[in-house]
This record gives sequence, structure tokens and C-alpha cells, in this order.
Amino acid sequence: MQELQQETSHFIDGRSQALAEAMTARQYAVMPELAARYGEPGRAKCLQDALYHLSYLSQSIAAARPALFADYVQWAKIMLAGRGIPAEDLATNLACMRAALEQLLPQPMAALACGYVEAGEVDLPHLASTVASFIAEGAPLSDLARTYVSALLAGDRQRASRLILEAVAGGVSVRDIYLQVFQPSQHEIGRLWQMNRVNVAQEHYCTAATQLIMSQLYPYIFTNQKNGWRLVATCVGGDLHEIGVRMVSDLFEMDGWDTFYLGANMPAPSIIQTLAAQRANVLAISTTISAYVKNVTELISAVRQANEVAGVKILVGGYPFNIANDLWRQIGADGYAADAAAAVAVANRLMNGERL
Repeated sequence: MQELQQETSHFIDGRSQALAEAMTARQYAVMPELAARYGEPGRAKCLQDALYHLSYLSQSIAAARPALFADYVQWAKIMLAGRGIPAEDLATNLACMRAALEQLLPQPMAALACGYVEAGEVDLPHLASTVASFIAEGAPLSDLARTYVSALLAGDRQRASRLILEAVAGGVSVRDIYLQVFQPSQHEIGRLWQMNRVNVAQEHYCTAATQLIMSQLYPYIFTNQKNGWRLVATCVGGDLHEIGVRMVSDLFEMDGWDTFYLGANMPAPSIIQTLAAQRANVLAISTTISAYVKNVTELISAVRQANEVAGVKILVGGYPFNIANDLWRQIGADGYAADAAAAVAVANRLMNGERL
């Protein structure tokens, strides 16, 4: 069965353009009003969306985790609802996807892939079209987090910085700022984009501003006694969402680790060279979306095959691993963490000889 899953995933990846074009053509044939409603740019966007759908489907099949594609359907429903696109259009799109797979994939690949899509179709009417705020009422520092997000969305980076620096001067620990302000704030801004309440430029501004403010806190971070352990932290190749793994790296520094933060979209050979050069004990790999799970798998395999970094422990984290929280074992990691605080705790356990 595992061989069939891998073959099906590769087949979809290799024919994604033809599948996306078939999906789009079928949707426009079933819904001719789309041409008048959105024009030619709308057709191009529909084709792009079809490619995204196929990418998530392929990764879900490769990982043998239907939950990954099901979660993507949930995400897509919320994202489209925020842009005034009804769930019925997504339902039609999924039906067109299934029809294209049935037409262009050989059996038994078609049956396998269609089963994942059918599950999404069945779930769709019961899925929520909104998502609750990530800044929970009454949570520690929630008032600060909400005020911080408001300042960022107003484009007032100076006020946002002042809020954080004044909180630290008033006795709030930098660790709590990271975990109870920065972390939920980033999730909240992502939620607002998903629901079409902020645009891409605002989202990018907020992220860049937070990274700058994080750098202003570094004098507080690099003062702890060192424990002798060394971490390399990176995003997997292709993934440009780096702020999460940067927060992870900073929390390791606060815990006494020496860290080497590599950032986004790092190729495997460079990661392996850094692991060897820095004599790293742990490699922390982050990916924010399911579309890059295969890249994580390939990176882990490359590290395992490199004799010069034998013995390095591999820790993974990010959204897809939170959805399928046993996926880390399947792809060959030594541990998994749901958030930045857990990453430090898990790494310490690994270094103390525990098996997870």
C-alpha cells in the first residue's frame, strides 16, 4: 500500500498541470457563469488554485494522512468564505478534481486519490466557515497581544516596539513575550489574512516588524549560561515562512543552547555542511504547510545518509505535524514539538538520552 501511495503522489506531481487544466475546464463547463463573473483573470486564478489543491492532495497521499487534505479543505472553505465565494463553489471544484483524477490517473491510483477527495466532499458541508481568534480572552498577556496586533495593523511599528520594550522593562520575561505575545499574534495575523480582513502586504509588514522587534530583544536573550549543546534551526527548502523557526531558535538561546539559525528555503547540502561545521547536536526543521512535508522527508533522509553528521538528533515542527502528530515518526525524525516552548523541552529530553 505504501508503494501505491508513493507512486500515486509522484504521478500527480508529474501531471499536475494537465490535471489542473482538466479541473479548470470542467469547472467552467459546469459553471459557465464564472467567465462573466471573473473574466480571464479569474480563470487563471482558478487554475492556480487547482494546482494548490493537487499539491496538498499529493502530499497527503504520500504521507498516508487523509487528515492533511481534510484540513486543507477546511482552510480553503474559510479562506474562500472571507472572499465571498460560497462553499458550493468549492464543492463543485472538488467534484471536478475527482473527475479529472478519474480521467487521467490509471487504476488503482485513481481510486486511491479519489477516496481522499471524496472524504473532503463529505466533510465540507459540516466544516466551519470561520475560525476563532488565536488571542484567547483572559490568556496571559492577551491584552498586550491584542494591543500589539492593533499597532502593527495600523502600521505603527514604533508603537508596537515601545509596547514590547516597556513590558520587558516592567518585568515581563522575554520568554513570555515570545510565547504569549509574538506567537499568538503571528497566528492571529495569519487568521485575519485567511478571512480576508488584512491583505498580503499587511501580513508581510506585521511579520517584518515583529522580526525587527525580536532583534531589539537580543541583548536579553544572549545572557544566559551555556549548557554546551548546539542547535541548527532551518526552514525546509521551498518554505519561506521563517519567523516561527526563528522564535524557536531564540527560545533555545534563552535555555542556554548555542544556536545557528539558517532561515528560510535552505537546500539540504548547505544544511548538512552547517551541521558538520558547527558540530550540532540537534537539527530543528520547520515547515508551515503540508505542501512541503515531502521536502522535510527528503531532508531527513539526506542527513541520515551523511556520515559527517551521524548522531545528530532531528526535531520537526510546524502546522502539518500538529494535524497529524504521529507523522514525525513515519518520516524518520527523532522528535516533534507542537510549539516553540515544547521544542526546547523535547530537545532537552533527546539530549538526556530519552527516546520519545
